[in-house]
Amino acid sequence: MKFTELGLNPILVKQLESLNFTVPTEVQQQAIPEVLAGKDVLAAAQTGTGKTAAFALPILNKLLECQGVLEEARQPRALVLVPTRELAQQVLESIQALSQTTSLVTVSLYGGTSINVQTNKLRKGCDIVVATPGRLLDHLYCKNLNLKSISHFVLDEADRMLDMGFKPDIQRVLRTLGDQPRQTLLFSATFHKGIKNFAYRLLDAPIEVEVSPANTTTDLVEQIVYPVDKSRKHELLSFLIGSRNWQQVLVFTKTKQGSDALAKELKLDGIEAVSINGDKSQGARQRALDDFKVGKVRALIATDVAARGLDIPQLEQVVNFDMPFKAEDYVHRIGRTGRAGQKGLAVSLMSHDEQRLVDAIERLLDTRLPQEWLAGYEPQPQSEVNPERPNKRLSKSAQKKALKARLGIQSKRR
Repeated sequence: MKFTELGLNPILVKQLESLNFTVPTEVQQQAIPEVLAGKDVLAAAQTGTGKTAAFALPILNKLLECQGVLEEARQPRALVLVPTRELAQQVLESIQALSQTTSLVTVSLYGGTSINVQTNKLRKGCDIVVATPGRLLDHLYCKNLNLKSISHFVLDEADRMLDMGFKPDIQRVLRTLGDQPRQTLLFSATFHKGIKNFAYRLLDAPIEVEVSPANTTTDLVEQIVYPVDKSRKHELLSFLIGSRNWQQVLVFTKTKQGSDALAKELKLDGIEAVSINGDKSQGARQRALDDFKVGKVRALIATDVAARGLDIPQLEQVVNFDMPFKAEDYVHRIGRTGRAGQKGLAVSLMSHDEQRLVDAIERLLDTRLPQEWLAGYEPQPQSEVNPERPNKRLSKSAQKKALKARLGIQSKRR
């Protein structure tokens, strides 16, 4: 099947061709006809499968059909809610690319940037709003926009929004929408019971689109778990990056403080690294991401919230420095690689106390994750671990010296 067979406006098809998109992905093949038919859709698909275009293309198609009316009033007719700033920017860029040859205007609203700049854009009029819940409510409170004309409402990464506690905010947004007929689309990486319960209260007789079974990972991503003592995780990560010549690796930590600390440690090992987390300004997060994409930085250290929705083309390696507390987050994390048909590698560094977290992931995926001990980094039996000095074989300074000798890295310590 080709995009020309989906009933899309020739303007959109021509723009897709200019972007070298001719064959729709599976989720696009299933969702686009249903959205064009005006039905509510509940869709689940792995990350990197083209979910944004699956809802953006048919919505753009609908807006083009009534473009004359829109230009007269210029009130937003489509609203896309996303959980994070990074995802808002990514969705904005995708919609702008797809609608480049039209006069449709898309505006993004998210925190960490000037609300006045966003207000000025809204006053000029727009057709589509992409927003995080908090910043959208700020604009509504200030009466900077009116959502009474919304005819298309999208919840993207809905599972993450519920996990992050956005349900009350979503309900507040819903109360501001008009009473006119409205098409609602809910897209999620996974379908768990909470999502389905929420969706069926929100959607009207939705069509379910499930490209892959719930809570599964793509076969394009090779997964490996390396058991290692917690005190030697940083050393092992530096060894993997250096010895395997990884030029671009996304590393997940469980805390904001942990992401900052790990970035500093890697820099001291001679590996360019930068952290992104909720404590960073939006400008700092965007600069870090841009530097990572162009190769100025080899390792991007991120928390789950900061990395949600990141789209890094051809990312080959993802590392779980800390195992996620929620098994579903493992699916989201490793979904940053193996996107758009590319192969990827997901490495997990598992300390003894994280075995239960790996067990939970295996139960969720209904599969065993391959485990392998790396020579020189074998974990000590728990009975031999001294809490005051977890690694008895080498002191920390000796470990550093041995690591740098193996990698040929000069220390940056002064």
